[in-house]
Amino acid sequence: MPHYHQLGQIPHKRHTQFRKPDGGLYSEQLFSTEGFSSHSSLLYHCHPPTEIVKVDEPYVVAPKVAEEKMLKHRSFQGFNIQPEDDFLKSRKAVLVNNDLHIVLAAPRKSMEAYFYKNADADEMIFVHEGSGLLRTQYGQLEFGYGDYLVIPRGTIYQISFATENNRLFIVESFSPMRYPKRYLSKYGQLLEHAPYCERDIRQPKNLETIDQEGDFLINIKKKGVIYPIHYKHHPFDVVGWDGCEYPFAFSIHDFEPITGRVHQPPPVHQTFEGNNFVVCSFCPRLFDYHPQAIPAPYNHSNIDSDEVLYYVDGDFMSRKHVTRGMITLHPAGIPHGPHPGAVEKSIGAKETKELAVMVDTFHPLQITEAALGIEDGGYVMSWAE
Repeated sequence: MPHYHQLGQIPHKRHTQFRKPDGGLYSEQLFSTEGFSSHSSLLYHCHPPTEIVKVDEPYVVAPKVAEEKMLKHRSFQGFNIQPEDDFLKSRKAVLVNNDLHIVLAAPRKSMEAYFYKNADADEMIFVHEGSGLLRTQYGQLEFGYGDYLVIPRGTIYQISFATENNRLFIVESFSPMRYPKRYLSKYGQLLEHAPYCERDIRQPKNLETIDQEGDFLINIKKKGVIYPIHYKHHPFDVVGWDGCEYPFAFSIHDFEPITGRVHQPPPVHQTFEGNNFVVCSFCPRLFDYHPQAIPAPYNHSNIDSDEVLYYVDGDFMSRKHVTRGMITLHPAGIPHGPHPGAVEKSIGAKETKELAVMVDTFHPLQITEAALGIEDGGYVMSWAE
């Protein structure tokens, strides 16, 4: 999805001899998606990235589904997910289907004893609380509050946090995550009507080449199982790379809302898409400016999609009792809309300071055991107040 980028040293032509100062060959690796039919990058390692020294016993981390089918509005208190020291153990899948997993995490400690690779899914990590550094074979990305970190599947990474207070909202996508097609020219440039542009995308920098031999543990997730594999050389032994497939950062604060005289539909907030789902950003913006406009969203029926809203910050005039980190799930098949009194209260309002991330899925979501542990059971009756 990102545009062409290059860091470090690369040869003049691809797939040709590229030698080290001592005369040996660097090891070329093609990192490609969808076979050889979509984006790719070429990485040049000091050593072959295939040298395994030991394999530990795999262990299961697949989410445990508690409810496969349901039809009622649900709400979950995301900040009730308890912090844990370890990054991987802190990740709790709450809503899942065959297209994506929605995960909450509150890791306290940086990832230092191992590296991580998700071999199944692209990861979109939204940083609700915390800051730090994402380290990958492609270089480094600094991150902070409001950043989306988009990490292609197969990327080896470590995360270093600045403090122990971290809250993450994660989407694991089993298809490539992309910019919405309607924002792109036929040659891939973001168009003038898009709510962000290439200048807003932060690419990796500070490529670090670590040429070390030893025992380097990479925890690789595949089909709900972690496979601990030890490699002979440090995975960040890349001297250079180029291409169009790499992790990047984008801040929700750089999303430019699209507004109108009357209330605009949710697709104007779209930020990313995958197969059978979209991600939207609700950001501070001016309300509708028709003299008779009703700023509150109209009642609408989710006939084709489950709607998940993750509340980040601000005042949400359409809903009562909103807390930071709260998740609402409005399933396909029944309508939802503003809470009682919210429509009249919204009239005359000039702007909103709300900040939220929405995920609309086009196949039903299942609820995990972890989600039931943080559910607000009274939410379904909140429209009767």
